[in-house]
This record gives sequence, structure tokens and C-alpha cells, in this order.
Amino acid sequence: MKIQILGGGCQKCHLLADRTAEALQRLNREAEIESVTDFAQIAAMGVLSTPAIAIDGKVLHSGRVLGVEEVMKLVQDAG
Repeated sequence: MKIQILGGGCQKCHLLADRTAEALQRLNREAEIESVTDFAQIAAMGVLSTPAIAIDGKVLHSGRVLGVEEVMKLVQDAG
């Protein structure tokens, strides 16, 4: 599983990355977490509002920082 945090590297993006790592730890799951800061790449993925989270190339949420439990649900639903 590859999880991408999309955004300019702001504090909210870092917070979402931290919460994603915590969600994976709580679920005893391993995944690659990548920060994507290139706005051309972010726009190409259809994201207009950051921070955003994508799992295996599919954008699942954008526009606000998710809580740990919300990220856990996204990871579980993604398989």
C-alpha cells in the first residue's frame, strides 16, 4: 500500500502525515507514506484543495486534516 499526502508541505500537511502514521501503527499495518509537494502533480491528480490523501493513486479526501480514526477507516476500506 502506498499513501500519498498531497500539499505544499505546510503544517496541516505534516499533521495529516503524522496522523496517517499513527493510524497505520494502531492498525498494525505497513505502508509507504510519500509527501507530494509538486503542485503540478497535485493538480494532475484532480486535487484543488489541500491537504489531501491518496491511497494507491486514488485521492480519497481533500480540503482538511482528517483525524486518526478517519484515516484508519480510509486505510481499512482501501484494503
